[in-house]
Amino acid sequence: MTRAIPAVLSGLLLAGLATGCVRDGTLADFRRTLAAQDSATLALEQWCARRGIANPAHVEAATQNDADAIPATPAIRAALGVGPDEPLRVRHVLLSCGGTVLSDARNWYVPARLTPDMNHVLDSTRMPFGKVVAPLGLHRRTLSAGAPSPAPCPAGTIQHNTAVLHRDDGTAYSLVSECYTRANIAPR
Repeated sequence: MTRAIPAVLSGLLLAGLATGCVRDGTLADFRRTLAAQDSATLALEQWCARRGIANPAHVEAATQNDADAIPATPAIRAALGVGPDEPLRVRHVLLSCGGTVLSDARNWYVPARLTPDMNHVLDSTRMPFGKVVAPLGLHRRTLSAGAPSPAPCPAGTIQHNTAVLHRDDGTAYSLVSECYTRANIAPR
């Protein structure tokens, strides 16, 4: 004997499908995907493939020209274990997969803790930070999930994370502020 789904439940199910809030498209699933990886780039590529955002699921970084607009604060310098005179660089990028912007991210990083080749690649290509520094070891320590960002997030941000990235030897080399866009959970 089959049972009819009550109209109210049927309507809720259809509404969930229409808004992308069912199974793979939920914000909770997106957050779990991010939390499962130390590299936001790898997490976004997995999410991009899982959601069918692009095939192949390849994330690129489009550098924004306003990187120096938000200098490193004393709190950022403390998190990186550097003094006020230690040179830091800022890289502001939009991370996209198949032309869909998934993240607006800023990296404050210590260039002296990267190789010269890594610094050159960061300065001259669309390669995401996480892929460039992966040979150093990429270990993430989240400082905040949803707390105020050291840089403003754009309207429509669905998730914000601030984290410090460490090499295999435990040395911090980057503080990243990641603002994730609604496109991550948009219906497909």
